[in-house]
Amino acid sequence: MPDAAILVLTTLPDHAVAQSLARALVAGRLAACVNIGAPVESMYHWHGEIETAREFPVAIKTRAPLYAQVEAAIVAVHPYELPEIIAVPIVHGLPRYLDWIDAETAAR
Repeated sequence: MPDAAILVLTTLPDHAVAQSLARALVAGRLAACVNIGAPVESMYHWHGEIETAREFPVAIKTRAPLYAQVEAAIVAVHPYELPEIIAVPIVHGLPRYLDWIDAETAAR
């Protein structure tokens, strides 16, 4: 039985940093797959003001036991004072795909 799969979401202001993070996570077997999306415009409250920023959404497919390491990897490269880092449990999915996530993030 595979470990619980999760989807970790973050945004980065720079495509090169998003690519570097994705490569490090996959190479380090902390993620089976990382998707870097097209830039989006984000609008949010920050220090009492409404701010906007151009950001690249990043979706990381991994296992729940690896969350702390994935979070640390994001924090290490993220330029924001308070980066968005959230994990969403994958409740259902193609069993073979979930097995693949498990296998690709297992210690070798």
